[in-house]
Amino acid sequence: MFAIGVLVLAGCYNDAYNKLYPVPQNTTLNPCDTSAPTISFSSKIQPIISQNCANSSSCHAAGGASGYDYTDTTVLKQNALAGWIVQDINFQPSGRGHKSMPLNGAQISSCDIGLITRWVNLGAICNN
Repeated sequence: MFAIGVLVLAGCYNDAYNKLYPVPQNTTLNPCDTSAPTISFSSKIQPIISQNCANSSSCHAAGGASGYDYTDTTVLKQNALAGWIVQDINFQPSGRGHKSMPLNGAQISSCDIGLITRWVNLGAICNN
Protein backbone atom coordinates (compact mmCIF):
# COMPACT_ATOMS: atom_id res chain seq x y z
CA MET A 1 0.00 0.00 0.00
CA PHE A 2 2.87 2.34 0.81
CA ALA A 3 4.41 1.73 -2.65
CA ILE A 4 1.16 2.70 -4.38
CA GLY A 5 0.97 5.95 -2.39
CA VAL A 6 4.56 6.82 -3.36
CA LEU A 7 3.81 6.17 -7.04
CA VAL A 8 0.66 8.32 -6.94
CA LEU A 9 2.43 11.21 -5.25
CA ALA A 10 5.48 10.94 -7.53
CA GLY A 11 3.22 11.37 -10.58
CA CYS A 12 1.65 14.57 -9.25
CA TYR A 13 3.40 17.86 -9.88
CA ASN A 14 2.36 21.30 -10.98
CA ASP A 15 4.71 22.92 -13.49
CA ALA A 16 3.73 26.09 -15.30
CA TYR A 17 3.04 25.63 -19.03
CA ASN A 18 5.54 28.31 -20.01
CA LYS A 19 8.26 26.52 -18.02
CA LEU A 20 7.52 23.21 -19.72
CA TYR A 21 7.22 24.73 -23.21
CA PRO A 22 9.21 27.98 -23.27
CA VAL A 23 9.04 30.25 -26.31
CA PRO A 24 12.51 30.57 -27.82
CA GLN A 25 13.79 34.12 -27.42
CA ASN A 26 14.65 34.61 -31.09
CA THR A 27 11.15 33.86 -32.42
CA THR A 28 9.28 36.86 -31.05
CA LEU A 29 7.11 38.59 -33.61
CA ASN A 30 8.44 41.91 -34.81
CA PRO A 31 5.74 44.06 -36.45
CA CYS A 32 8.50 46.19 -37.93
CA ASP A 33 10.46 43.44 -39.68
CA THR A 34 11.94 45.16 -42.71
CA SER A 35 14.09 42.17 -43.65
CA ALA A 36 11.15 39.97 -44.66
CA PRO A 37 11.28 38.65 -48.23
CA THR A 38 7.90 40.28 -48.89
CA ILE A 39 5.92 43.14 -47.38
CA SER A 40 2.16 42.71 -47.53
CA PHE A 41 0.54 45.74 -49.11
CA SER A 42 -2.90 45.05 -47.64
CA SER A 43 -1.80 44.41 -44.06
CA LYS A 44 1.28 46.67 -43.71
CA ILE A 45 1.42 49.44 -46.35
CA GLN A 46 -2.20 50.24 -47.12
CA PRO A 47 -3.05 51.00 -43.46
CA ILE A 48 -0.10 53.43 -43.24
CA ILE A 49 -1.12 55.16 -46.48
CA SER A 50 -4.79 55.24 -45.47
CA GLN A 51 -4.06 56.73 -42.06
CA ASN A 52 -1.44 59.29 -43.08
CA CYS A 53 -1.95 60.09 -46.76
CA ALA A 54 -5.21 58.96 -48.29
CA ASN A 55 -7.97 59.36 -45.71
CA SER A 56 -11.02 61.45 -46.54
CA SER A 57 -9.46 64.69 -45.26
CA SER A 58 -5.99 64.35 -46.75
CA CYS A 59 -4.19 65.50 -49.86
CA HIS A 60 -3.87 62.06 -51.45
CA ALA A 61 -7.50 60.96 -51.28
CA ALA A 62 -9.73 60.93 -54.35
CA GLY A 63 -10.16 64.58 -55.35
CA GLY A 64 -7.46 65.67 -52.88
CA ALA A 65 -5.46 68.88 -53.28
CA SER A 66 -2.25 67.13 -54.38
CA GLY A 67 -3.67 65.65 -57.55
CA TYR A 68 -2.16 62.27 -56.62
CA ASP A 69 -4.89 59.87 -55.52
CA TYR A 70 -3.20 57.19 -53.39
CA THR A 71 -6.44 55.25 -53.10
CA ASP A 72 -5.61 54.36 -56.72
CA THR A 73 -2.80 51.81 -56.43
CA THR A 74 -1.57 52.58 -59.96
CA VAL A 75 -0.83 56.19 -58.97
CA LEU A 76 0.63 55.11 -55.63
CA LYS A 77 2.94 52.58 -57.30
CA GLN A 78 4.11 55.08 -59.95
CA ASN A 79 5.07 57.65 -57.31
CA ALA A 80 6.64 54.97 -55.12
CA LEU A 81 8.82 53.61 -57.91
CA ALA A 82 9.80 57.15 -58.95
CA GLY A 83 11.29 57.50 -55.46
CA TRP A 84 9.11 60.42 -54.46
CA ILE A 85 7.26 58.76 -51.60
CA VAL A 86 10.37 57.52 -49.80
CA GLN A 87 12.10 60.88 -50.18
CA ASP A 88 9.05 62.82 -49.01
CA ILE A 89 8.36 60.65 -45.93
CA ASN A 90 12.04 60.95 -44.99
CA PHE A 91 11.59 64.73 -45.07
CA GLN A 92 13.95 64.94 -48.04
CA PRO A 93 11.63 66.14 -50.80
CA SER A 94 12.95 65.75 -54.32
CA GLY A 95 11.91 69.14 -55.66
CA ARG A 96 9.45 69.34 -58.56
CA GLY A 97 6.83 70.64 -56.13
CA HIS A 98 7.36 67.84 -53.61
CA LYS A 99 7.29 68.55 -49.91
CA SER A 100 7.96 66.69 -46.69
CA MET A 101 5.09 64.35 -45.95
CA PRO A 102 2.71 64.26 -44.29
CA LEU A 103 2.28 67.90 -45.17
CA ASN A 104 2.18 70.12 -42.07
CA GLY A 105 2.33 67.04 -39.87
CA ALA A 106 4.77 65.08 -37.80
CA GLN A 107 6.99 62.62 -39.60
CA ILE A 108 5.60 59.08 -39.58
CA SER A 109 7.35 56.53 -37.37
CA SER A 110 10.71 55.09 -38.30
CA CYS A 111 9.01 51.69 -38.42
CA ASP A 112 6.49 52.91 -41.01
CA ILE A 113 9.26 54.59 -43.03
CA GLY A 114 11.24 51.34 -42.95
CA LEU A 115 8.26 49.27 -44.06
CA ILE A 116 7.40 51.63 -46.93
CA THR A 117 11.04 51.81 -48.02
CA ARG A 118 11.34 48.00 -48.03
CA TRP A 119 8.04 47.70 -49.93
CA VAL A 120 9.29 50.15 -52.58
CA ASN A 121 12.64 48.36 -52.83
CA LEU A 122 10.76 45.10 -53.43
CA GLY A 123 8.90 46.66 -56.38
CA ALA A 124 5.93 48.33 -54.67
CA ILE A 125 3.64 45.33 -55.19
CA CYS A 126 0.04 46.37 -54.48
CA ASN A 127 -1.82 43.10 -54.87
CA ASN A 128 -0.63 41.17 -51.84
